[in-house]
Amino acid sequence: MGSTAESTGRVAMQRSADDPGPMSPIPHRVVGRKVETGDVTTLSLVPVAGEAWRFLPGQFNMLTAYGVGEAAISVCSSRREVGPFRHTVRDVGPVTAALCRSTVGDIVGVRGPFGTSWGVDDSLLATGDVVVVAGGIGLAPLRGAIDDLVHRTDAAGGRVFVVSGAREPAQVIFADDLEAWRRDGAEIAVTVDMAPTGWRGHVGLVTSMLSEIDFDPSTSSALICGPEIMMRLTARALVDRGIDPGRIRVSLERNMQCGLGWCGHCQLGPFLLCRDGPVLPYAGAVAQLLSERER
Repeated sequence: MGSTAESTGRVAMQRSADDPGPMSPIPHRVVGRKVETGDVTTLSLVPVAGEAWRFLPGQFNMLTAYGVGEAAISVCSSRREVGPFRHTVRDVGPVTAALCRSTVGDIVGVRGPFGTSWGVDDSLLATGDVVVVAGGIGLAPLRGAIDDLVHRTDAAGGRVFVVSGAREPAQVIFADDLEAWRRDGAEIAVTVDMAPTGWRGHVGLVTSMLSEIDFDPSTSSALICGPEIMMRLTARALVDRGIDPGRIRVSLERNMQCGLGWCGHCQLGPFLLCRDGPVLPYAGAVAQLLSERER
């Protein structure tokens, strides 16, 4: 979940001084800032006071740009990393623009973490190959899961395949991580929709790369994050290759505002995505819901 859901609303709650409640952002200091692309920035955050919080890969936080509003942003840190928490933000509106403009020393608010995870610790991903497909900034919510999978210690674990797509070479994020995962044994494929003269990589949709990956569909699982049309087409292509729909997970995003399933703005069919998602199995209702127009 990059940065498409923003809320400038406020919720008034009665709370004690020592228990601010889940709707109150906790101040965090920006201790690092990296411009990934022209409109994407990664912020490294540490709490101003108190202990660091724990998260699972795939979960998200509500980040507050004080005086502007808040937006749902996935945690892109790896659990192996010690230190600040990372959030990668795309500038798509007033809140995310303010967050992207944050500089080292600035204070932003953090609520969370919220939602479901990619489940890299469960038995579904413990054995067999794992195919990870990301579109654009969709690689950010997958970063922690990929790192966990590449460095899992279970000898029974299968291979890790990562297919990352972007509009153009300048839009590829986490190039250093992709290369590091390749060195650590993952099979990495990067493709772009269009490329300038001199680009020696692949040009085409991420789905065009799937036929070139030599995974075992009978035992493979898949994690997918990106634009909904990309997730829909990718999931269908993987099912056509023989992966069980129940072994495919996607990350769905709607208009996240409270993070707790209270306000209902993120409802999609039977799901309140900030509570029941964002990560859900592709099988069943989700396959149909992926074709629903975002409200």
